[in-house]
Amino acid sequence: MQTLNDRNFNNKKALIRVDFNVPLNEDFMVTDATRIEAAKPTIHKILEDGGSVILMSHLGRPKGVQDQFSLRHIVSKVTEIIGVQVKFVNDCIGEEVEKAAEVLQPGEVLLLENLRFYSEEKQGDVAFAEQLAKLGDVYVNDAFGTAHRAHASTAVIAQFFKGNKCFGNLLAKEIESINKVLNDSQKPVTAILGGAKVSSKIGVIENILDKVDHIIIGGGMTFTFVKALGGNIGNSLVEEDKQALALEILAKAKEKNVQIHLPVDAIVADDFNNNANTQEVDTNQIPEGWMGLDTGSKTAESFAKVIANSKTILWNGPLGVFEMESFAKGTIELGNAIATATANGAFSLVGGGDSVAAVKQFGFANKVSYVSTGGGAMLEMLEGRTLPGIEAILND
Repeated sequence: MQTLNDRNFNNKKALIRVDFNVPLNEDFMVTDATRIEAAKPTIHKILEDGGSVILMSHLGRPKGVQDQFSLRHIVSKVTEIIGVQVKFVNDCIGEEVEKAAEVLQPGEVLLLENLRFYSEEKQGDVAFAEQLAKLGDVYVNDAFGTAHRAHASTAVIAQFFKGNKCFGNLLAKEIESINKVLNDSQKPVTAILGGAKVSSKIGVIENILDKVDHIIIGGGMTFTFVKALGGNIGNSLVEEDKQALALEILAKAKEKNVQIHLPVDAIVADDFNNNANTQEVDTNQIPEGWMGLDTGSKTAESFAKVIANSKTILWNGPLGVFEMESFAKGTIELGNAIATATANGAFSLVGGGDSVAAVKQFGFANKVSYVSTGGGAMLEMLEGRTLPGIEAILND
């Protein structure tokens, strides 16, 4: 795997695809700079080698050129994080951009305007990719968050850099971490899958059954399993048409000697809001008119035991509606168990938008081994798919 550290960038212009799709408030200030921070080691390595850096990214989902999605809003934040005054050019292709790239000196950083101001980016247009390719000597993909998209700047562009392309530090680390769980794991391996729907996780479950020893199920999809097994789930979330699938998963897991752990009790509420009346009941005996919104105390104990005995842990999806304080306890207790196991030598990988948000919110980000920056991309890798942005670098 060609990474940044296999190369010297002295006097080279590195064209880096970063993922600076960061949240902005109404004053266009960056409210979470995690993704910019994540790109810093790659940028620093190139600058320290004596190279210059041209950064390209998308921001949001603009329809044509829309100022609210301009990357100029993040220039000061990128400058602050990287520690080098970032230059900005208000386009990403064309004569003005080529000139700005041409005069860039070693040690300098140039940020291009939003790639998605052009529909050709998402279409994977070859001519658009070729225009971008003119700007640099070496192509570096460091955008895991978009590696599952066959866009011009993430996959198509690589063909113009034969022998001159590599993964950035962040993308290399993402690939390594997921491989560590899927292919080089120390056993026992436990996967925790939360979230609302079985249907969104079916590909992951099927792909990891041969690689894990335990699967912990949480979140809304719990109740599809519980109902399929004959339990009463009251008004809890359920995918009626996925009950046969749930039973099929349980049978396959049994066949492969994988233990599936379902919550045995739940915190249920009589309404979907933080101030609803709540009670703790067995998961398969939820009264009519009540819905399960978090795991209960017996579940927390049994899950913590499984995690304490694990050497490799994958966490994708929260156990309850953690955004509401009344239903955050299960997710917090799970986070504590993972943090303890990690401190005792386990490797823990957290990924997927909601779990990453929970990990940050409850202060676990530095207590797990790795927090993935890409939700969709990570899910696709866990499903065993090859990502276009990764394949484009590997194929030379």
